[in-house]
Amino acid sequence: MRFSLVPKEHRYFSIFSEMGANVEAAGKLLLELMEDYSEAKSKTRSILEHEHVGDKLVHDIVKRLNSTFVTPLDREDIYDLAATLDEILDNIEAAADMMMLYRIAEPTEYAHEQAKVIAKATATLRGGIDGLEKRSDDLRDCFIEVNRLENDGDRIGREAIAGLFDGDMKATDIIKWKDVYETLESAIDECEHVANIIESIVLKHA
Repeated sequence: MRFSLVPKEHRYFSIFSEMGANVEAAGKLLLELMEDYSEAKSKTRSILEHEHVGDKLVHDIVKRLNSTFVTPLDREDIYDLAATLDEILDNIEAAADMMMLYRIAEPTEYAHEQAKVIAKATATLRGGIDGLEKRSDDLRDCFIEVNRLENDGDRIGREAIAGLFDGDMKATDIIKWKDVYETLESAIDECEHVANIIESIVLKHA
């Protein structure tokens, strides 16, 4: 067994857990927005608050990386995980903000379905992140489930874009919804990216 003369900084794992909980909360708020569009501006502001919290947590991670001599995981993995979790938040916030800026009257069923995928994926990721320090046995289930959800998200995204051209929707509305759908799809893609990073970490430290 190898021992380090310098104790490793394990605060990283608790910060990651905070980030996971924050991303999950933003995912739930996004779903609430799509399910009940009343008080949409207030819900969007709440999502923005979570995005600000995420920025602060990323800043904390970077600050620690600059001051910690020995880290519990590879530095690039710590940074990639923090940055990609932040990308999920950025896309969730951007999609909600677009709906306000574009004065969208109500969400479509496709947007609702995409939000369901995001809410499930972020909740699954939180469980995976919480089990990262101890490399819990159910981490593999996290990877599999997020990958399955990303596949669902791809299908919904394709159907959503195709559906824009099926009826008599105005060109301006097509452009607006295409932006929203693609941003929601980006959030789903980043969820899979986080799962892949966690899987890589687990394999490195198996």
